[in-house]
Order: sequence, then C-alpha cells, then structure tokens
Amino acid sequence: MGTSAMSGIYATLEEAAAVVKDGATLALGGVTLYRRPIGFVIGLLRRRQRPRDLTLLSFTGGLESDLLVGAGCVERVRSAYFGLEAFGLAPMFTQFVQSQRLTVIEETEASIVMGIRAQIAGLGFLPSRAWLGTDLPALRPDVKMVADPYNGAELVAFPAIPCDVAVIHGLAGDRQGNVLINNNLGIDLELVYVADTVIATVEQVVERLERTTDGVIIPHPGCDMLVHLPGGAAPTSCYPLYPLAGGALLAYTEACNGGRFEDYVAELAAG
Repeated sequence: MGTSAMSGIYATLEEAAAVVKDGATLALGGVTLYRRPIGFVIGLLRRRQRPRDLTLLSFTGGLESDLLVGAGCVERVRSAYFGLEAFGLAPMFTQFVQSQRLTVIEETEASIVMGIRAQIAGLGFLPSRAWLGTDLPALRPDVKMVADPYNGAELVAFPAIPCDVAVIHGLAGDRQGNVLINNNLGIDLELVYVADTVIATVEQVVERLERTTDGVIIPHPGCDMLVHLPGGAAPTSCYPLYPLAGGALLAYTEACNGGRFEDYVAELAAG
C-alpha cells in the first residue's frame, strides 16, 4: 500500500499526472469498459512531455490503455485481455502489435493474480498449478518451474509483478481520504496494495463516507493522492452515476480505423 506523505491530500489532475515517470509500470483500474480512469489518461496526454516507455498493467485493457498505446507512451503490456468488448478489437493496440511496435507479455488471469499476490507478500514468486500442460511457459522464459518441497509435484513459479503507480476511479472521496468504488471491483483492491503510489480520481467530494453506503470503501491511507474529476470514467460506465456511451466508443474506433487517431487525441486533450 502506498505510504507517501501525500496520503489523503487532494491534488490537481496536472499534479497527479506528473507522478507517472518514463519507464514506470502503470496500473489502470476498473474492468473492461467500466469505471476506467479515462480522465487521468487524458491528463497524461495533455502533458507537454508525455510519459514514454511505460509498462501497462491491468486485469483487462480497454479504451484507457488503447489511448496510451496509440499515443506512443507504452513499451509493453501485461494484461489478460485487451479490447473493447462488443465494440470489437482495440484498434491502436492491434495496429501496434501487428507492426511490432509493442511488446506483449503473455498473461492470464492466474499469472497476473499470482504475480500481484507475490509482490504484495514481498516474495519473489508464488507457485501454482496454472499453466501446467500448456505451451504458455514457452512464451514466458521468466516463468520457471519448481518442485513442491513436500510431495515433489511440479509447479509453475509465477514471478512477482512490481508496480510504480496505480490509478483507480471512484464514485466519491471524502475529506479524510477514503474512496468509494462500486461493487464491480476488478482487481482495484489488489492494486491499492501492490503499487508504490496509488492515485484515485473521484466523481465527487463529500464530507465523510459512511459505512452504510452501497459499494466498497477504500480506507485512508489506501490512496496517496486524490483528484476531484467529475465524469472521469466517461465514455466508459460509472454505475450508477452514468452508463457506457456507446456512440463515443464507435466514434473512437471509426477515427482510428480512418487514420485519424492523432486528431481524435488532440480534440480529446483540448476538451
């Protein structure tokens, strides 16, 4: 869990975006097209010098990650899925992979979870039966095999996954630094523990979040820096505040497929 002296302190989007350094591992919270930190990504794209050589870490990569890939900010991706669900493939991710401008670290749900748990526990790896009998270990030379010290059974040793910055989007934050997210958690709670610095963008600021509130409260000091950012997940969904904007997703894919990604990003950043 982050332990920065900034704990519970609200910051501007510009100040929060400046935390992401070149070469960092950046984890983006939410899942598929729900509660993704789009507003924070726009903040990164507005920087005079955008971050470079990032490693993106997410359970599932979506629009927020595709924007960073297309902007040339990403060197490698580690995610169990990267796409736009019913809206098809993630266009910039697809283009960059096909042109070999992006490294994809092969991951599954199990490898990501085990890697994050190992990092949280302060271990170099965690063993698992996942991937046994598959060709996946051949694609990941960093994933070793170990013997169970009690029965000699072969196990897969998934290495720890470090993370510099994690960004999640919440429904609300209070003056004490507590953050409310809805019940569609993804791996946000794990990201709070694995990242060196945790940033939360929130739809609204309230005096105090109550335990009776529907949803999950991340208690202070789980998040090091909070940013008041209404609409910060749009055009993805932030239930129950606003739904997925399907038209905006279609407009994005059409712009990318029409070779107008840079124009789209310029308009997005200007807004």
